[in-house]
Amino acid sequence: MEASEKHPVDQLPLQSGGAVRALGDKLVIEALTVNDERAAQFVRERAEAGHDPATTVASAIEVGARVLGNEQTAANVDYVKRELQDGLGSLNRELGETLEAGSSELAERLAGAFGADRSDSVQAQIKTMVGEHLDKRVGELTRLLSSDDASNPLVAIQMRATKAMLDSEERHRRQLTDIRESHSKESRGLQEQVAALREALGRVFEKQEGDERVAEAEEAGTRKGRSFEERVHDALEGLAEARGDLAIHTGHVKGEGGSKKGDTVVEIGAAEGQCAGKIVFEDKDRQLSKNKMREELNGALAEREADFAVLVVAGEERIPSGHEQLTEYEGNKIIVAVDPEEPDGLGLRLAYRYARLRVVMARDRSLEVDAAGVRDAAEAARAALKRAQAVRLAIGNIDTSAKKAREGIDGMIAEVESELIRIESLVAGSDGD
Repeated sequence: MEASEKHPVDQLPLQSGGAVRALGDKLVIEALTVNDERAAQFVRERAEAGHDPATTVASAIEVGARVLGNEQTAANVDYVKRELQDGLGSLNRELGETLEAGSSELAERLAGAFGADRSDSVQAQIKTMVGEHLDKRVGELTRLLSSDDASNPLVAIQMRATKAMLDSEERHRRQLTDIRESHSKESRGLQEQVAALREALGRVFEKQEGDERVAEAEEAGTRKGRSFEERVHDALEGLAEARGDLAIHTGHVKGEGGSKKGDTVVEIGAAEGQCAGKIVFEDKDRQLSKNKMREELNGALAEREADFAVLVVAGEERIPSGHEQLTEYEGNKIIVAVDPEEPDGLGLRLAYRYARLRVVMARDRSLEVDAAGVRDAAEAARAALKRAQAVRLAIGNIDTSAKKAREGIDGMIAEVESELIRIESLVAGSDGD
C-alpha cells in the first residue's frame, strides 16, 4: 500500500528550536533541543557509566520509533476489536430478541399442546416442537449471517472497519501529498535562495578580487614611492648629522594645514642649538607638470613652515618640463635629480648645501655677502655637476673609456667641492666682517 512506502523528507517539524531531515534511511538532527528531564538524566547516567552520549540518543530514538510503531499497530487492532465487540453485542441483542420471541411462541404452543382436548404424548409433542423451533431459528440465523446487506452484523462490522482503514489511508496519503508539496515549495525556495546567494557571492568575489588588485597596485605604488622617499631621507639624515642639522621624516605626518606635503624637513643647526631655518624636501618618483611642481613645493613650504624647498626627483627624465636641475626658481626653490636606488650622490649633496647657504643668508640680513661671487660659484658648481652626470652616463655605454671617464669625474667632483667651499668661505668671511 502507498501508506507503507518510504518517502524521503528533507525536513520534519519534530521539535521547536531545531531542524530534522530524513535522508533515505538516515535521520539528520540539527540544533535540536528536547525538553525532557528523564531523557536528560538517562543520557547523563549512561555517559557517566562510559557510554557515548550520541550512541545513547541514537539507540533511544530507534527504540522509541519501534514503540510508536507498535502502539500504532495496537491502536488499529483495538479499533477492530471494539468494532467486533460492538457488532457481537448487536448480534447478541438480536439473538436475545429472537430467542425471547421464540420462547413466547414456544410457551403458547406448549400451553395449547397441554390442553384438555389433547391425548398424545406431552414429551413427544415437546420434542417435536423444540426441534421445529430450533430448525427455524437456526435457518433464520444462518440466513442473517450469510446475507450481503447491512442487516448482517458481520457485514456492518466489516464495512465500518474497511471504511476506517480507507479513511486512515486517505489521511496518510493527504499528509504525504502535503509534505511533498511543502518540500517541493521549500526546495524551490531554497534553490532560488541558493541561486541568489551564488550570484551575490559572485559579485562580492568579483568586487573583492577587483579591490585586491587595486589595493595591490596602490600598495605597490605606495611601496615604491615610500621606498624612494625613505632612501632620500636616509641620505639627507647623513648630510644633516655632518653639519649639526636635524633631519625629520615628515612624509607620513600631517602638518598644520592638514596635508602630508613635505617628506623631510631639515632644521639648520637644531642638532647642536637653536634652529636657524628650515629646508623642506619633497620626493617624487614620477614627473610633475610645471603647475603641479609649484603647487607641491609651495604647499610643502606652507605646511612645514620652511624657508626653502628642494624637489628631489628619481632620475633626470622626471625633471618637470621646461626646468633644469640645480637652478633656483622664485628665490626659494630648486630641483635635483638623483639615482632612484642610490640617491646620496653629488647632486643631493650640492642641493642640500646650496639650500642651506641660501637659508642662512636670508635669515641673517646683517651678513655682507658677495652676491655675485655666490652666484658665480653656484653656477660653476652646477655646470661641473652636469658634466659629471654626463660622464657617468657615458661610463654605462663606453666600457673601454671607463678609467679615463672616472678620472674626469673625480676632477669635476673636485671642482664642485672647490666651488662649494668657496661659497661657504664667502659666507663665513662676511660673518667675520
